[in-house]
Amino acid sequence: MTKTIKYINVVVRVLFGALFTFSGFTGLFGIGSQSTDGMSAEAVAFATALGESGFIMPVTKVVELVAGIMLLVNRFAPLALALLAPLVVGIFGFHVLLEPSGAGMAVVLAVIEIYLAWVYRQAFVPMLRPTYLKTIAA
Repeated sequence: MTKTIKYINVVVRVLFGALFTFSGFTGLFGIGSQSTDGMSAEAVAFATALGESGFIMPVTKVVELVAGIMLLVNRFAPLALALLAPLVVGIFGFHVLLEPSGAGMAVVLAVIEIYLAWVYRQAFVPMLRPTYLKTIAA
């Protein structure tokens, strides 16, 4: 792998980690607010339901914060990517299906997630191998 590619990988990982660290921190500690102006009624209803559950958003923000920090310091980066994957899928689905105004950013997040998963693909190989249960003799 060339030095340039290594630097690109580090920059992408750090920026992705910083984005989720910032999002998790601000969301968890209530810094700033997100406006629902201009959002479709379905998107507002969905976002409101997640917020009012009292469970989903705090857990999401903790995962964003922890996984973001893991990416920033390059510790357990594949685990961080695995933790963020469902969130990125949720963000992608929300913006593609309910609020298309943010679809561009959602696509960028999905592409970065896939790119970083490819960079760390060797860490994912063991869980992608088929395993067979061995019968236990009684």
